[in-house]
Amino acid sequence: MNDTGRPTVTPSADRTVGEALRQRGVSRRAFLQFCVATTSMLGLPLEKAHAVAAAIAGARRQSVIWLSFQECTGCTESITRSHSPSLENLIFDLISLDYHHTLQAASADAAEAARETAMHENAGKFLLVVDGSIPLANPGYSTIAGISNLDMLKETAAQAAAIVAVGTCAAYGGIPKANPNPTGAVSVADIVNDKPVVNIPGCPPIPVVMTGVLAHFLTFGALPELDAQGRPKIFYAETIHDRCYRRPFYDQGKFAESFDDAGARDGWCLFKLGCKGPVTYNACATTKWNDGTSFPIQSGHGCIGCSEPNFWDAGPFYKALSLPVTPLQSSLGSAAAAGVATGAAVTFYNRSVKGTAKAAHHTLEVADLVKEKP
Repeated sequence: MNDTGRPTVTPSADRTVGEALRQRGVSRRAFLQFCVATTSMLGLPLEKAHAVAAAIAGARRQSVIWLSFQECTGCTESITRSHSPSLENLIFDLISLDYHHTLQAASADAAEAARETAMHENAGKFLLVVDGSIPLANPGYSTIAGISNLDMLKETAAQAAAIVAVGTCAAYGGIPKANPNPTGAVSVADIVNDKPVVNIPGCPPIPVVMTGVLAHFLTFGALPELDAQGRPKIFYAETIHDRCYRRPFYDQGKFAESFDDAGARDGWCLFKLGCKGPVTYNACATTKWNDGTSFPIQSGHGCIGCSEPNFWDAGPFYKALSLPVTPLQSSLGSAAAAGVATGAAVTFYNRSVKGTAKAAHHTLEVADLVKEKP
């Protein structure tokens, strides 16, 4: 029994990853293949794969505590579909998942004992993962074991090495924070300001983005480089529009006018149908979902911008982005009326703006870009 009267539970983070893999019969060849995939996913040169393998194999299984607050369990559902690494490889070989409401076998006092034991035995070393926003208007909106979300977050974060806010709710407040925000929902970073916090937004986030950040922490003992929104640059450096396979149709001025017209069937750009890809930073178009099978735009639906702050209040999902094209009018002249010319001009103008911003290490804002009027 510990000092709270709850039974003591010892976390299973006492073996190295290499030992755990060997015990499970994982061959060195299979492990190296995984490390090559991880190296590529993290944006590192492939010659670093052996260094990554050595770092992972020699690392102790990382203790992870996962707290779920005001959320829909979508982030957990998403990570269970990770394929590189799979959830099974992640929690049995790479990390010690010491507390997670949905996935743990323990309940009641035993569950809380697991969290407290992991906190104290791995103080300053464990990784805290949070999904869901935190209600400030009334603690009773969301509690765990009689503890408010706010108190549990503060208590657990105080002893964590770093915090990973998965999902738009944890990263920005998400849907619970949408107007009129009845619970007074806030993000993790609104509460925790004395520890490193990495945001992995998305509703839900891409599975391998979540596991990739965990793998990066395990390999290097630190979080990846972050952008101004606290997101890992390796996954959020480019807009979905920049990498979208429909981008050539945008450049040609070919847009679907409805979800069932000939343009939609031919894979034309969904910009006029409300696609928020041009202003949404995420790896959906390259990493994709379901073992790299597809992503929303490939399935025929425009991006709704769910990995951006306040996406729920950013306007109708099916209304096209609309910013003036005045800066282009003088250079386009009479050709501005032609769809192909306009699309191309907008493309070259925005590429120039993005290139200038990237060279100067400036954050690119929505207002910096020019969008074709619907």
